[in-house]
Amino acid sequence: MMMWKEVPMEMGNGTTVQEFTLEGFPAIQHLRKVLFLVHLLAYLASIAGNAVIVTITCADSRLHTPMYFFLSIFSFFECCFTSTVIPKLLVIFLSGRQTISFLACFIQAFVFVFLGAAGFLLIAVMSLDRYVAICKPLHYPTIMNLKTCFLLVTACFALAFPFITGLVVKVFQLSFCGPRIIPHFFCDLAPLIHLSCSDTSSTEMLAFVLALVILLTSLIITIIAYSNIVVTIIRLPSAKEKKKAFSTCSSHLIVLSLMYGSCVFIYVKPKQTNRLDSNREAALVNTVVTPLLNPVIYTLRNKQVHQALRETMYRMKISR
Repeated sequence: MMMWKEVPMEMGNGTTVQEFTLEGFPAIQHLRKVLFLVHLLAYLASIAGNAVIVTITCADSRLHTPMYFFLSIFSFFECCFTSTVIPKLLVIFLSGRQTISFLACFIQAFVFVFLGAAGFLLIAVMSLDRYVAICKPLHYPTIMNLKTCFLLVTACFALAFPFITGLVVKVFQLSFCGPRIIPHFFCDLAPLIHLSCSDTSSTEMLAFVLALVILLTSLIITIIAYSNIVVTIIRLPSAKEKKKAFSTCSSHLIVLSLMYGSCVFIYVKPKQTNRLDSNREAALVNTVVTPLLNPVIYTLRNKQVHQALRETMYRMKISR
């Protein structure tokens, strides 16, 4: 592990830290090259899979529906989300350079938490879309029009931004004058709060409350939507219709389980200084596994997307 520099420069309210050291995975440092290759392949596969979803959705007019609009936005989110963390992790594995500047660390933490919060709100919106499509099929084209879809996506950003900005600014204003090793592979708010030499009790409580509100709001909306969906599906007369509806919803629920499980484990704790080491494994699920599985579980197993992909590739082959 690289040693941090002693820097006397004052950067804020009692802060003398100019850079942090990302500890990464100290127990398996000898496998850095292998880990670099594994994470690089996972990252490229994730970006490629999600990029295909966005491209196909834009290119094929048959996929210009609210469901695929939200899926394409979600895939774009995933590309941005994983790109916030994995490139820096790859640099650590490849070069061993584990330091990150004070400002860059907070920028990474803000983008990561902001995209995560907006992503959970988007998940709730996608649940509502499936609820209207299955439970109110006759009113679906009227309710979920293009304007409504754009407004809902904009609302996800607009709601997440002020809450996350306020939290990150509060953490930024803490004093950092002691330990500089972050026991994580990226800058997250919990380990940053843990490193502060200020009184962090109010900041920890604010982080806990915001995490609880965002996750629970999204989860409650999703549970209510899917409870109604399940009841409606059970009442469908045709077995084929039931299978088709359950197939669409099961993909969504698998992704939900991965996202909610890892994030509840990491963030919904009143005392953020507890179990920081175990957060790394849960964060890997959120930043590597879920974005990688999303294209496979969520969309690429969909027959309509398969057909659109085959036809697009065929057209590209003919044009040559």
